[in-house]
Amino acid sequence: MAQAYYNAEAGIKRIATETGAGQWGCSMALAGQMFGLEVRVYMVKVSYGQKPYRRSMMQTWGAEVFASPSVETHSGRAALAGDPDTLGSVLNHVLLHQTVIGLEAKKQFEKTGDYPDMIFAPCGGGSNFGGAAFPFFADKAAGRNVRLVAVEPASCPTLTRGHYAYDFGDTARLTPMMLMYTLGHDFMPPGIHAGGLRYHGDSALVSQLYHEKLLEAVAVHQLATFEAGVTFARAEGIIPAPESNHAIAVRPRPLRHGRLRQLLQRQAGRLRLSGRSHRGCARAPAKSGMIVRQIRPGLAPGRRLADHGPEWSVQTGHPFS
Repeated sequence: MAQAYYNAEAGIKRIATETGAGQWGCSMALAGQMFGLEVRVYMVKVSYGQKPYRRSMMQTWGAEVFASPSVETHSGRAALAGDPDTLGSVLNHVLLHQTVIGLEAKKQFEKTGDYPDMIFAPCGGGSNFGGAAFPFFADKAAGRNVRLVAVEPASCPTLTRGHYAYDFGDTARLTPMMLMYTLGHDFMPPGIHAGGLRYHGDSALVSQLYHEKLLEAVAVHQLATFEAGVTFARAEGIIPAPESNHAIAVRPRPLRHGRLRQLLQRQAGRLRLSGRSHRGCARAPAKSGMIVRQIRPGLAPGRRLADHGPEWSVQTGHPFS
């Protein structure tokens, strides 16, 4: 809403933006419609195919939606010429706006007289995680004991297996070089269902804090995330988005360790439920019992990650095991 408002005030007539799984694109499409702006959305190609309902929402609010990379831009045509099946990527622009989410959560905790000991949020480029965790990081820097855990897909493990280096924020190499954790701007992750988490790098702010060991990160496989999502949906009545499933998959795991069960009964954890999947998973089978069995586990990064050489760090294990 803020971006649309300030652009309209500045006399801008059209906004071009990107989206991974579609939530940001939907937000910009609606905001643009409210302020009389034309909106053009470039949606990650794999999500464009997997999530047609999100695309329909953007189009309902008047936005043009293109699969990215597309033939509409020079960089898109170049990418498609090199690999017609390339999947596109997302560049983070919104981390600081997103902190309104964490600020609101702090107010909610104040009203209940509670405070989280652990915060779990999915992490692709960092805007979702940063928005949820950064307001609490101020308390952590002041000495409060709170664990901030970023959860990413094992098939695109930017923080847990990436390298802290200067890299381009986009495949087309049009952005300035930024110091961040990266898998390489030419890294192409598999077409997992969590399209919003398929980014080769992470926000410079998230990367710096992780590099200084002030944040934690863990990578989980796609099959485990969907199993957790189905369990959550049956317990809470809310079908979480594939991206949100990552945070859910990590949060319950300590409960399986008897030694930690008593500890967690005295602790409060916060999950970042970043979206619902009612309009995000058009390909889910009709019978709920078949959902998890028909989801592919997700491919390991494979050769492209290994080719970067021994300087690329590898971290294994679970932070609560």
